[in-house]
Amino acid sequence: MPAHILVIDDNRANLDLMLYLLQAFGHAADGVTDARAGLEAARSHGYDAVLTDILMPELDGYALARSLKEEARLRDTPVIAVTALAMAGDRERILSAGFDGYVAKPIEPQAFVQQIDSYLPEHLRSNRV
Repeated sequence: MPAHILVIDDNRANLDLMLYLLQAFGHAADGVTDARAGLEAARSHGYDAVLTDILMPELDGYALARSLKEEARLRDTPVIAVTALAMAGDRERILSAGFDGYVAKPIEPQAFVQQIDSYLPEHLRSNRV
């Protein structure tokens, strides 16, 4: 059974690449280009995971993660940062903001879906990785 994953990134090329990779490995994936739209989509649909950039205009990924984790219905949905932030202390800040984990940018296409699958229950993982 494929996972239904929401991808949020204001960079269209990054968004399209992540959507393509997830779909190529059998997942259903929806994408939006801003965090407010992502928050509304997450509230409206039953996603199995949310992937989001951190550095976005208006509402950033940190605020998005906190908002998702504050809602009882969404609290258990894995929220994964996909970010270029890789400096000392960034990991702790990412996890303390409510993210369940993160994937570093630039993403490595061969490893990306496997990294995301590690946050999903066994029955939702890609069968092609």
